[in-house]
Amino acid sequence: MMAVQTDAVLVQATVPADGVNAIPRSSAWLADIPALADARCRVVWSATQQALYLYADLLVPRPMEGSQLVALEDAFKRVCPASASVRASRLSKVFDVPGASSSDRPAFHYVVETDPETGWMEEIASWYDAEHMPGLAGVTGCVRATRFLNHDHGPVSYACYDLVTQETLGSEPWLAVRNTDWSSRVRPHFTNTRRTMFELLCQSGSPVLL
Repeated sequence: MMAVQTDAVLVQATVPADGVNAIPRSSAWLADIPALADARCRVVWSATQQALYLYADLLVPRPMEGSQLVALEDAFKRVCPASASVRASRLSKVFDVPGASSSDRPAFHYVVETDPETGWMEEIASWYDAEHMPGLAGVTGCVRATRFLNHDHGPVSYACYDLVTQETLGSEPWLAVRNTDWSSRVRPHFTNTRRTMFELLCQSGSPVLL
């Protein structure tokens, strides 16, 4: 499998509520995986969907092959035996900007995953980069706005937002950014779309007090 420039590796799994305490909160378990030995973990979990997303953020982006993900999946299953449907993906960062509330500590993490309809990848990327991501980042309550390309499992476009509160998502300024003419033109061309609100459990190995 071809190597791709990777900024982070995403582990996705199903984890029930009684298994949350077993989710690794530090990066120590990555030490035996050479490609991820310098990575720092961020862990988020959705109670409604019993879904765990764990980011292994690389200090220095580097090419990674898909075959290197198998060791990560196996290691995660060992440290979190309650997990199921474990899959790891390489993420390449295409947009990243601090938000209006960048000095605040996030408690929630909102993710939008989608596959652009055939022929719409370039237009949707332009919309994200020029209007949508900067606009949402500018809303009070948004700590950071980032978009990746997912090279392995799940929809290819992966936009995520660190938020101070869940209510940011339904605030008037947030909805105003979502309801532009450009948004109305491109959104019907999203396919396989998943929108998930997560609680942030830990960031760079430090637990988040919720």
